Amino acid sequence: MEFHVKDLSLADEGLRLIEWAEMDMPVLRQIRERFAKEKPLKGIKIGACLHITAETANLVRTLKEGGAEVYLCASNPLSTKDEVAAALVKHYNLPVFGIRGEDRETYYRHIRAVLDAKPQITIDDGADLVSTLHKERQEQAKELIGGTEETTTGVIRLKTLASEGKLLYPIIAVNDALTKHLFDNRYGTGQSTIDGILRATNRLLAGTYFVVCGYGWCGKGLAMRARGMGARVVVVEVDPLKALEAVMDGYLVMPMSDAAKLGDIFVTVTGNKSVIRREHFIEMKDGAIIANSGHFDVEIDIQALRELAKSVRTIRPEVEEYTLENGKRIYLLAQGRLVNLACAEGHPSTVMDLSFANQALSIEYLIKNQGKLERKVYPVPQEIDSTVAKLKLSAMGIKIDELTPEQKRYLSSWEEGT
Repeated sequence: MEFHVKDLSLADEGLRLIEWAEMDMPVLRQIRERFAKEKPLKGIKIGACLHITAETANLVRTLKEGGAEVYLCASNPLSTKDEVAAALVKHYNLPVFGIRGEDRETYYRHIRAVLDAKPQITIDDGADLVSTLHKERQEQAKELIGGTEETTTGVIRLKTLASEGKLLYPIIAVNDALTKHLFDNRYGTGQSTIDGILRATNRLLAGTYFVVCGYGWCGKGLAMRARGMGARVVVVEVDPLKALEAVMDGYLVMPMSDAAKLGDIFVTVTGNKSVIRREHFIEMKDGAIIANSGHFDVEIDIQALRELAKSVRTIRPEVEEYTLENGKRIYLLAQGRLVNLACAEGHPSTVMDLSFANQALSIEYLIKNQGKLERKVYPVPQEIDSTVAKLKLSAMGIKIDELTPEQKRYLSSWEEGT
C-alpha cells in the first residue's frame, strides 16, 4: 500500500485522538454500524481531499466499513494531524497522503496520488481535487459516478465551473445542507476560530474591537462568539442584505477602510481574495492581529504585507511579526491559512458528526442514483438533511412533536381560511 505520512510511530497517539472524537459522533456511528451490515459502497473507490483530523478519520472509517476503498490526501498544508494520518495507515490500513507543513509541490503531488487510484467518487474540501482533475485528468471523468463538496469556497468554485458548462460529473454540495452550514459554519467556525486565535496569542478578547470580514454563516457564528467573549464586534460586508442583517443583529458595520483604523483583531471569512490589502495594513494600529478562517490563504494580501515590512520574525508559534517602515507591528497568524485548524484543532467532533453524516449518506445516494444525475451541482436531498437532524436529536435524547392528520390536511389544503 502506498502512503506518505510524517512518522508511523505517531500512530498510537493518533488512534487515541480518533477514539476520543468518535465518542462525540453518535450519528456517524449509527451510519457506520448500518454500513458495516449492508455494505452499500462495496467495490467503490473513493478519493478524498479533506482536512486530516480525528473527525475525518471517523468518516473514512465509515466509508471503509461500507465496503469502499478510500484514498485520502490533505486539503490544506497546515491542517493535517500527523498522528491521525499515521493511525489511519497503521491501524486502519488506509492509504493516506498528508504531512503537516508540506510545501505546495508536495500538496499537489499528494492530490495526484489520490487521482492515480482512479476514484469513482470524489470527496472534496475546497475543490482542489476536482479542479486538478478538470485541469490535468479530464479523461478520468468517465470513471466518476459523482462527488461531494464540503465547503462554501469549494461550492462557489464548482458552481462557477457548472455555469460555464465545464463540470464533468455531478457534485452534491454538502456544504449547503441545513444540518451542515447552520451548525458547522456557524457553531463550528465560530468556536474553533476563537479557539485558534486564543491558543496562538493568549490575548484577552474582552474590550477589543474584533473585525469580522464577511457575514455569511461563518461570519455570523464568529461574530456571535466574539461578542460572547466581550469583544466589540465590527462587521465588514459588500452584500447590502447581509450588512443590514448585521446592523439589526446589533453589530457595528463599516467599510474596511474605516475598520482598519479601529480594529485590534481582524478575521476574514469571506471566501474571496484580497479582503485585507496594502491600504488597510498602512492604517492599522500598532499591534493589530490578523487571521483568516476562510478556506484558502488568499483573503489576506500577504505579499503586500511582506513588501511593506522592513523586518519579519516569528514571535510565537504560528505568530509572525511584521514591522512596517513606520514602526508599526502587525501580527499574522498561521501564515494566513485556516487559523482554526492551524492553531487549534478545527471544529468540535459533535459539529463534524452532522457534516460527515451528510457526506456518508450523500455518497450512498450518488451510488444508488448512478447514471441518473446531470453534470451539475446538486443540493443535499431533503430526506438526508432531515434524517441527519432526526438522528442527532435522538442521540441527544430529545423528542419533538409530529403533525396530526388534521394538521397535515390543513397544510395541504387551500380552501379553509378565516
